[in-house]
Amino acid sequence: MKMEELDEQVVPLSRAGGVTRSDEEPGRKAGVDESVGGRNTRVLAVCQALYTSSLSIDLTLTGLVGYTISTDKSLATLPFSLITVAAAVTTVFASLLMRRIGRRAGFMLGATAASIGGAVSVWSIVHRSFPAFCLGTSLVGVFQAFAQYYRLAAADAAGLSSKGRAISVVLTGGVVAAVAGPVIANWSKDLLPSVTYAGSYLVVTVFGMLSLALLAFAFHDDGARRPEGAAEQPRSGRPLGQIVRQPVFVAAVANNALGYAVMMFVMTATPIAAVGCGHTIGSGAHIIQWHMVGMYAPSLFAARLLQRFGVLSLVFAGIALSAACGGLALHSTDVQYFYAALACLGVGWNFMFVGGSTLLAHSYRPGEQAKAQAVSELTTFVFSAFGSLFAGQVLARYGWGAVNVAIFPPLALAALATMWFGLSERRARP
Repeated sequence: MKMEELDEQVVPLSRAGGVTRSDEEPGRKAGVDESVGGRNTRVLAVCQALYTSSLSIDLTLTGLVGYTISTDKSLATLPFSLITVAAAVTTVFASLLMRRIGRRAGFMLGATAASIGGAVSVWSIVHRSFPAFCLGTSLVGVFQAFAQYYRLAAADAAGLSSKGRAISVVLTGGVVAAVAGPVIANWSKDLLPSVTYAGSYLVVTVFGMLSLALLAFAFHDDGARRPEGAAEQPRSGRPLGQIVRQPVFVAAVANNALGYAVMMFVMTATPIAAVGCGHTIGSGAHIIQWHMVGMYAPSLFAARLLQRFGVLSLVFAGIALSAACGGLALHSTDVQYFYAALACLGVGWNFMFVGGSTLLAHSYRPGEQAKAQAVSELTTFVFSAFGSLFAGQVLARYGWGAVNVAIFPPLALAALATMWFGLSERRARP
């Protein structure tokens, strides 16, 4: 597809963090739209922090709880896997549902799932019910499916030149969770003295309820409005096949899905590899904690990088940093190289994800959000699930070196998809 067909949607992305469009400014009620969109972005940043903190608690403790209450120890990681599986199954449904009932109602439904999931997990730990615990973690996966749209909701509510900044601001909420999540998990595991770990899942319930209250009273669905005088867009928009064949959409999904898969692939294997290389369990936990800081802390300045260098430069920097992770890990297994490699991987993922999400937000027209976002998020979840599932197999069969060699082909594919978009855009310029 030629970029001229998107002349009212993307012109041009590679030169700046945002884009311009002929009908963006004239007639736009900036005083209303920007204030609502800005408030929504701040609300969603707080919700992102609550969501990531909840997920961090589950990711930190679910394997341990599963091992403790399961009679068949081979199934101990099943509750952990069900978080990703439930999110992947739910993500398309979540997007299409929010198209009908609105973002606010959909996000509230996701927060409700988190509250119920946390409560079910508490009950299952108290009563040592493994099937009930699987149900509780699955509901947290449903929460994840809805919460993954926070950044896209903020982008849809922002002006075309501010979409990248809105995505970056929402993701800054993860900075708090990256530091606080493991600390909260450790502090709250004995909150209910008679039952270890139950208190942590009680905190998940509380965080879900806080998200629910915040969304109910502070979030508004009308953050993004059609400019006055603009033609009414068909609700269904273009065919899905036409949308997904666009170079901008391909580049967006490649960076989101492949960047996420690479990150999950290496991150899942890292704690086991660190212990296997002679480092302590505590060192493995700290490596992951600082990796999570690397994942979200760059959101504090990613918007400025977008504005100054453009989305393509940010994406290529993310790909290069992710590749540097593999290079550092292959160079040495000393603990400092583990820290440096996983820090590069975290920052690289952030740049690829912010850049990919920005490209995605410019790949669809009004009325096309639901199906375009659903395809992107489903692809990302599926790839990340495969990355997580295959990490242990590759590590066990071929070793830590093979894990890091394996990340280069998907990163090369992401780079090629991004280059294709950049070239197609350059050809489309007047």
